[in-house]
Amino acid sequence: MKISYNWLKEYIRTDLPAEEIGRILTETGLEVESVVKKEAVAGGLAGVVVGEVLTCEKHPDADKLKITEVSVGGETLQIVCGAPNVAAGQKVVVATVGTTLYPNPDEPFKIKRSKIRGAESAGMLCAEDELGLGESHAGILVLPAETTVGMPAAEYFGLEADYEIEIGLTPNRADAMGHIGVARDLAAYLRYHKNSDVKMELPDVSAFEVADTSRTVDVEVEDAQKCKRYCGLTISGVQIGPSPAWLQKKLRAVGLSPLNNVVDVTNFVMRELGTPLHAFDLDVVGDKVFVKTAKDNAKFTTLDGVERTLNADDLMIANAQENMCIAGVFGGQKSGVSSKTNGIFLESAVFDAVSVRKTARSQGLNTDASFRFERGVDPDLTMYALRRAALLICEVAGGKVTMNPVDYYPEPVIPQQVLFSFERCNRLIGTDIPKADVMRILESLDIRLVSEKDGVATLEVPPYRVDVTREADVVEEVLRIYGFNQVPLPEKLNASLSFSGKQDPEKVQRTISELLVSNGFFETLNNSLTAAAYVGKLGGNVYSESENVEILNPLSQELNVLRQTLLFSGLQVIAHNQNRQHPDLKIFEFGKTYRKAGKGYAENKRLLIALSGKREAENWNASAGQVSYFTLKGVVDLIFRKLGLDGLKKENSLSESILEDGSALSILKFDIGEIGWISGEQKKYFGIKQDVFIADLDWDALLSCLQFAKTKYTELPKTFAVRRDFSLLLDKDTRFSEIESLARAQDKKLLKEVGLFDVYEGKNLEAGKKSYAVSFTFQDPEQTLTDVQVDRIMDKIRRELEQKLQAQLR
Repeated sequence: MKISYNWLKEYIRTDLPAEEIGRILTETGLEVESVVKKEAVAGGLAGVVVGEVLTCEKHPDADKLKITEVSVGGETLQIVCGAPNVAAGQKVVVATVGTTLYPNPDEPFKIKRSKIRGAESAGMLCAEDELGLGESHAGILVLPAETTVGMPAAEYFGLEADYEIEIGLTPNRADAMGHIGVARDLAAYLRYHKNSDVKMELPDVSAFEVADTSRTVDVEVEDAQKCKRYCGLTISGVQIGPSPAWLQKKLRAVGLSPLNNVVDVTNFVMRELGTPLHAFDLDVVGDKVFVKTAKDNAKFTTLDGVERTLNADDLMIANAQENMCIAGVFGGQKSGVSSKTNGIFLESAVFDAVSVRKTARSQGLNTDASFRFERGVDPDLTMYALRRAALLICEVAGGKVTMNPVDYYPEPVIPQQVLFSFERCNRLIGTDIPKADVMRILESLDIRLVSEKDGVATLEVPPYRVDVTREADVVEEVLRIYGFNQVPLPEKLNASLSFSGKQDPEKVQRTISELLVSNGFFETLNNSLTAAAYVGKLGGNVYSESENVEILNPLSQELNVLRQTLLFSGLQVIAHNQNRQHPDLKIFEFGKTYRKAGKGYAENKRLLIALSGKREAENWNASAGQVSYFTLKGVVDLIFRKLGLDGLKKENSLSESILEDGSALSILKFDIGEIGWISGEQKKYFGIKQDVFIADLDWDALLSCLQFAKTKYTELPKTFAVRRDFSLLLDKDTRFSEIESLARAQDKKLLKEVGLFDVYEGKNLEAGKKSYAVSFTFQDPEQTLTDVQVDRIMDKIRRELEQKLQAQLR
């Protein structure tokens, strides 16, 4: 949200610099993201002054140039000028040497001392367009004779620099959605910390009057739950046109573009008070306004020319024949103010926050009005805002109020009452704040003391503070004005150590994250919301649309369900990077998945690992091969070894999976995930141009399996290891894991490692066969192994491989 520094100071009298105000607002909880200087004219006309032409003579070597002597107060300058209207005795605008002008913001130019056709020139007499004050270049600007010589041009033209204060407004701070809310917080801080009597001052609306009642419009509210308060009046005889300069300047200062005088006033008051208003063409309104819900599937064209389909829950503002506006969200095309409008119906209302939020999301609209109504506007300002806007419209567009304001307010908002303990306040904050100081802060925030007994006060919270409903909220209010930095840090911290027999899940996750990062991976964090279309098109037999957890008020069709798998968001990341010339990727993500389970819901935390592109970065002395299934398998094995589960892991063929092929992983009877690669259909859907290898691990199941991991400490072996190799001819479908499993079953004491160091398929082998070169490493930590011992075990392994896998030694 943007706040104008100059505009803010109209409600609170302070000379604090903009940067200091930014610091104070951040301390009070209104986090200022930037403070940017905004000049009315680029460069602020620095170095440009008022001068007087003392003499004006024709240039001896140029027919269209003149040599002038110009006084700028302290000195006289010789300036060569080509303007046809320059003459002695004129008061002019002079850009002195060193000044930078911005006639075109993209092409500034600097005034330098120069020679023009042999005559020295120390400055420039300026035209309107050269100063950035207009478009005329017919001649130099000539000022009134009484203008003071030497006066800065910025002062003469009344150019005032402003500062745009950008506030990252949190959803709970509905009270600060206008300049007065920000001024209120600033005043509270200054009164407490500077002992100042400064206060926020609302503009005076006492001049508001009803000229006559010649144009009355009745209002009927059919849905009092969705419309808490509705105020309106008519203004007749308005003339639609451009807003005056002061109003346009105010709107541009907060990033708005002026439209016309009536609409600009409604936008001005909204940015001033935080209260949205809407102006209808009075001829379209007729004699009666209805506030009612729409008919289901009714059509309505909004101001942007888009025809929208309404829902039965959408609250509408209508006349006797048709809908005119989506209440609190967006106006209609037919009822808006246009150049032909000569009368308006002005609306100021309080619409239900939940209703507006649902309508805005369902229609895909996010407007300044809906932004405020969704968070809650001040019901006490509704009528004040109406009168304020009516006064300004009559001022800038003419016309007169021709109706007594209507005020539908059947159930006035009762201020919230909160029990508040001074002792608990200090305990929560962590320091002792005198009771008198606490009361000063609360009073400055319009929180009134109703009663007090035994140190517990009953406080009345103003309706505009919709977020202050509990004692803890009041404590936060005290703390943010008192100052977070005022709370002293303790000199010592006390902590107790406790033993837990279970692994800390956060610590285990951090360990694996660090392991992956140290191996060149990047961690990603994707939205838990995703598109239902992914499951519908790519879910196969594994994920069902009926198990999607749908969002009641989705932000968009791309974010309308909770994800059932991490895969699709991971593929989005890969496609995004590959489309930006980053095809070599190693990424992982820890995240929860969600699905409907019977009458309830199920959550599951998973770890997704994805590889694509080259295995290593390009290097002049090494070839960078592509990643493969086995690259990923090595990473997964590394994780299991780190968790101490490597000896318990089993691999089986994939059955039902949305991956193309690969292995299903299990530990004992627990399914813990799968590794494989994505299908051609998935690559085509996401526009991915190369293979992507995926490991989708059930992190919850892995953590539960840690109970089976046993940590053993042994001495370093005193003997050498012995290695033997087999070259085996096997069926093509035989997995290395089967060989390893059979080998380890023959000896669990001396056989330490089983490795695969070569695979061959093709020429000189019969069809359906492949060759494995397998290594076996043996070691006895206490004594040197003999050939007889090793040969005995190798013979047992050979017989098992021949019998169980029909292996042949080559």
